Amino acid sequence: MGDDRVTFGAAALPEPERNWLAAVERLPIESIWQGGHLLPPTHTGEAITRLALLSAWTERVRVGSAILVLALYPPLIVAKQLADLDSRSGGRLAIGVGVGGEFPHEFEAVGVPVGERGPRTDEAMVLLRALWSGEAVTHQGRFFHVEDVMLRAVKDPGAGVPLMQLGGPPLLVSGRKPPAMRRAARLGDGWMPYLVSPGAYARSVAAIRAEAQALGRDLEGFEWLLYAYCSVRRDGDRARDDVATFLGAAYGTKPREMLERIVPAGTPEEVALRLQEYVDAGARHIIISPAAAEDTLEVVTLAAEEVLPRLRLPASPDSLQRT
Repeated sequence: MGDDRVTFGAAALPEPERNWLAAVERLPIESIWQGGHLLPPTHTGEAITRLALLSAWTERVRVGSAILVLALYPPLIVAKQLADLDSRSGGRLAIGVGVGGEFPHEFEAVGVPVGERGPRTDEAMVLLRALWSGEAVTHQGRFFHVEDVMLRAVKDPGAGVPLMQLGGPPLLVSGRKPPAMRRAARLGDGWMPYLVSPGAYARSVAAIRAEAQALGRDLEGFEWLLYAYCSVRRDGDRARDDVATFLGAAYGTKPREMLERIVPAGTPEEVALRLQEYVDAGARHIIISPAAAEDTLEVVTLAAEEVLPRLRLPASPDSLQRT
């Protein structure tokens, strides 16, 4: 995904389902995403298991985690799992990484102090990159220690070369707060916030660029994504009711007018106007996460066929000038 055009992805909610994925893969959609927790309060899956299903049940699209709570996993194990999945999928993986924390008991259950999730994530990202380098790795960090370890990716039986992406799948940092922005600037291959207004998205782009510039990091190839809870219907009122019902349980403390600022909903024309604000702020790959309890394929179809064609890059894309 480049920054020379606007592209769409879709979140496969609530669970991967073959017919839904097949239908979405026929749309002008370039990626499909799912995340997951170890101990969620609902009967939903785990991130890497879901990635395996997405990669097995699709052929064309990129498949990604939105998100993988990296601090919950031993880095060596997750590095091998993701390397194998990336290889078996033909190099189609993208790993959205976040720190989580909304379910503290899952951190307690795996023996990870919830207060350490940020620095553990940072160190794990560094270690994953090293393990995916194809070289022997010795790492003595604050949390993780490995000695002369070499991770071998699955190879093409004919050519004898690794099938995964060079250096491993991209690590795309998710979040909304300054520590996540700093993590993206220092360690990430992209930025994927969620539940933010267009103004907040623009400020995050500026913050990441400023941090990268201070570090002397060139953001060439850096990906600017948005995970957008959204509902698109022919009936705009139904779409707005979708959002109020779907997100009400999780975000009931937020007034409806606040949800309207951060969750585009309405007719294709109305949603296009809202998403254009994010494009103007710097977003280039927008993941449509249907904020609806039913007919989610309709939401994604209308977004791909009637919203996406209405979006335009800014005439002077200052927000994405190279640093």
